[in-house]
Formats: sequence, C-alpha cells, structure tokens
Amino acid sequence: MEYMFKAGFLGTRAPFFMDFVMIIVALLPLLVLLAISLAKIKEYKLHALTQTIIFIVSVIVVGYFEYGVRMGGGFNAFMEGSHTSHNYAFYVLIFHIIMATLNLVIWSRTLWVARKMTKLKILPGSYSHTHKKAGQLTFITIFFTAFTGMWVYLLLFLY
Repeated sequence: MEYMFKAGFLGTRAPFFMDFVMIIVALLPLLVLLAISLAKIKEYKLHALTQTIIFIVSVIVVGYFEYGVRMGGGFNAFMEGSHTSHNYAFYVLIFHIIMATLNLVIWSRTLWVARKMTKLKILPGSYSHTHKKAGQLTFITIFFTAFTGMWVYLLLFLY
C-alpha cells in the first residue's frame, strides 16, 4: 500500500490517498442529489439502490482514509508543513468529526427505517413525507460533512 503515500495529484502537499478521498468527498453531495432526483421521478427502487451503494462506498472510503491517516502518522504528522495554526486546524477537525459522526448516525437510520417501511409497504406511501424530511436532514449532514472535510484538507495541505 505504498502508493497511498506517494505524491497526490491535486497539486498540494497531500499524499495520493488524501487527494483520492478529497475527490470522493467533493462529489458525495452531488451523487446524493442524483440519487434523490431518482425519487423525484418516481424511480424508487433505483433511488434506494443508489443511496445504499453511495452509503456503502462512503463507509469503505472512510475506512481507507482512516487507515491512511493512522499509517501516515495521524493529524500532527499531516499538520507539518501547514502554515495554519495547529489549534485552529484541530478545532475545525473536531467540528468535522462531529459532523461526520452525526451524519453516519442520521444516514444509517434513514436507510434502515426506509428499508423497513418499504418492506411494510408504507414507503412510498403514508411514510413518504417523514422519509422526505429524514432525507433532507441526511443531505444537510452529508453536505456539512463534505464541506468540513474539504476545509480540513485545505488547512492541512494548501495553507
């Protein structure tokens, strides 16, 4: 897995794995919006499938990212060379971790309840309004997780 720590491709000091994860993080809200648009055109099975695939791929990418961070020496090692205040970057990182954890809980629950309600044949149907609200909250946490992830990346590798 040495390739993970070779120079990245986005023109920053970041290693390859960080650049790869950054691209996935940046695309995540767009991919989720695409999956949401499937529900709007009543392609419910495809909507459910794409949401599930995006979620699973996201969890795998987070695992890949966590492995790279641990093997790369952790936050302090990646802070080396940054001109950003350590405390500022650390607080942004904490905010990102809170958003990402909240997102994991909300997104997991939204998928789990949607699957359950689909099996009970009340989604689509009487549960649709509640599911739409849960989906909106899920999207907001996905957006903020992506935004704060990109913010951390910029602080560590660009500034």
